[in-house]
Amino acid sequence: MSRLDQNPFPYFNGEELDLNKHRADDPFFEEAFATHPQSALEPNRSFVGSVIKRQRFTFIFSIAISILSILFLKAGFLQIVHGTEYRTQAEENRIFHKILPAERGIVYDRNGIVLAENIPTFQIVTSKNQLPADSKELALTILNLAKSINRDPFDLFTAIEQAKTRDEQILLATDLDYETAMYLAANEKQYSFIELEIGARRSYITDGVPSLSHILGYTGIINAEEYDEVKDTGYRRFDYLGKQGLESEYETKLRGTYGEESIEVDAFGNVERIISKHDPVDGEDLNLTIDAPLQAYIESVLQTRLDGTMASKASVIALDPNNGDVLALVSWPAYDSNDFTNGIDSKTYSALLADKDQPLYPRAVAGEFPSGSTIKPLYAAAALIEGIITPTTSFLSTGGIRVSLWFFPDWRAGGHGTTNVYWAIADSVNTFFYIIGGGYQDFDGLGIEKMMEWAAKFGFGDQTGLDIPGEADGFLPSPEWKWETKGEQWYIGDTYHVAIGQGDLLATPLQIARLTAVFANKGYLVEPRLNSEKEIKIQQLIDENTATVVRDAMRYTVTGGSAQSMLTVPVEVAGKTGTAQWSTVGIPHSWFTGFAPFEDPEIVLTVLIEEGGDDYLAVPVAKDILNWWFSDR
Repeated sequence: MSRLDQNPFPYFNGEELDLNKHRADDPFFEEAFATHPQSALEPNRSFVGSVIKRQRFTFIFSIAISILSILFLKAGFLQIVHGTEYRTQAEENRIFHKILPAERGIVYDRNGIVLAENIPTFQIVTSKNQLPADSKELALTILNLAKSINRDPFDLFTAIEQAKTRDEQILLATDLDYETAMYLAANEKQYSFIELEIGARRSYITDGVPSLSHILGYTGIINAEEYDEVKDTGYRRFDYLGKQGLESEYETKLRGTYGEESIEVDAFGNVERIISKHDPVDGEDLNLTIDAPLQAYIESVLQTRLDGTMASKASVIALDPNNGDVLALVSWPAYDSNDFTNGIDSKTYSALLADKDQPLYPRAVAGEFPSGSTIKPLYAAAALIEGIITPTTSFLSTGGIRVSLWFFPDWRAGGHGTTNVYWAIADSVNTFFYIIGGGYQDFDGLGIEKMMEWAAKFGFGDQTGLDIPGEADGFLPSPEWKWETKGEQWYIGDTYHVAIGQGDLLATPLQIARLTAVFANKGYLVEPRLNSEKEIKIQQLIDENTATVVRDAMRYTVTGGSAQSMLTVPVEVAGKTGTAQWSTVGIPHSWFTGFAPFEDPEIVLTVLIEEGGDDYLAVPVAKDILNWWFSDR
C-alpha cells in the first residue's frame, strides 16, 4: 500500500466522529484535546457561552447598554435643553451684523459759517465671531495685523478682551493713514476677519475762536458709565458721544440713526448673501443764532482792554431782545474743543485745571455774581407797578441814610440831590433804592418779600431756559434762609444791601441780559435760545408804560449819567452801569448792560469784568463792541 493510500487521519473517514469512543485509548487524541475535557454524557457542541462564562458575559453586556444609554441621554439633553442656544450660536457663527454709522450733523452760525464739522478717518472694526476661535491662531492673526498696520498688538488684544459678547463690534484701530487703509482694502481676502470702516473725527472752529468751546462743547469716546446708559439705543462701546455744550444738548439730533446690515458668510469669511439692511439716517445740521464774527471780535476786545490791568476774567452776552436769539456768549478765558475731541493729553489737561482763571468754566451762564446796580431797573419797575412810587416821586440824596448806629452811603460823597426814578437809575443813586426797597422813616418800601417776588418774576433764582447744559439759577435770599443757614435774623440793612445789588442775591450774566431785554422790548420776558429752530418763547411781564419809564431812565444813563462815553456810538444807546462788591478785600466787579438802537433795539449787550474795579472797565469794552456792530461789521 502506498503512502498516498494511507489515511493520515484514520478516524476521519467521513463518518461522524465519536470523540467519546476513542478518547480513552488513542494517544493522539489525548494530545490534541487534552485542554478540552468532556464528559461521556455531553454531546459534541461548542458555543460562546462555553468559552465566556455566563456571569462575565452578562456583566459586559450591561456595561455596553449603560454606555449607550448615557450617550443617548446626553444627546437628548443637548438637543432638548440647549438646542436653541446651540442653534443660535451656530447661526451667529455664520451671520454677521454690521453697523452702518450715520454722519453727524454739521453746526453752523447764523451766517452759514461752519463751527463744527466731520473729518473722515479710517478705522478697523471686527467682532469675536469674525476672529479665529483657536487661541494660537488668534494670536498669530492679531500679531500679523498689528505688524501690517504698525500698531501695538497689546492694544488690539486689550480691545478684543473688552468685548462682552461674540457679536459685539470691536474697534481695533483708528486714524489709519490712507496708504494703510488702501493696503487692507486691496488685500481684503487676507484680512477677511476685519471691516475697514470710514469713521469721522470732529473738528471745531475753536482753534481760532476758543470761546465758542463753551457753547459747542465737544465729542469724545463713550466711557464705561455712559455706555451702560446708552448701549440699548444703538451705541457701540467705541462710538463718540456729545460730552459738553450743544454737542451734548442736541446729541440725538446731531447723531442721527445708525443703520445695520445682516450678512451671511461662508467658512472663509466670504459674503454669500445680504439677509437684511437698514440704511443709516444722517444726523440733522444745527443752525445757531450765534454770530461767529461778533464772538471773535468780542474776544479781541477783551484781550486788548484787559491787557495791562489786574482783570483777566470776563463774560459778555449779546442778545436779540425781540426773540431771545443769543448773538454772542463769551466766557473768558476759554479753551479749544479740538484738544478734547482728539483725546487730550494729561499735561494739557492738568494745565487747564491748574489755571487760576478757570478757562474750562462757562462763567457767562454758570457763574453766579452779585449784580451790582444792574438790578436797580427791576426794583424801580416793581415799585412803579406796586404803587410804591410814581415817575415823579422824589427823595433827597445827601450822601446816604442813617438807621440807628448804621450808615448806608451813596457812592458820591455829599449825595446826588433831589432824585426821581429817572435820575436814580441814570446816576445809580443808592439812597433812592434804599428807600423804595426797605423803606425809610414814614415811607414804606417794597420789603424783601415783595422784592424777591418780583425778582423771581423776572427769572432770577431759576434757569433762563437756554438750550445748553450747566446753566446756574442764581440765588434769591430770604429771612428764612438767613436764619436757617446763619442763625441770624434779617435786618433792615440786609434789605438795603439787596436793593442796590450788594447783598446775598446772586445772578448770572445771562439773567442780567434777559432782565435788560424786558425794558428794551417794552415789557416782554424772552427765553434765550442758541438753536435757531427752537420755539420762540416770549410773554408779557410788565406793562408798556412802566417799561417806558425805566428804558427812558436807562437812556439818561448815557446822555447824562454814568455811561456818557457811550455817546460816541453811532446809534443811541441806553444802559446801566454797576459795581459789585464780592469781597471785603477783593477788587469789585465791573458791570454794564444796555441795548441799542434806543428806539428800535436789535441788540442787548451785557458785560461783566470780574475784579474790573470802580473805573467802569465794562463800559469801554461794551462801547468797542457796539461801535463794531453798528459801523465796522
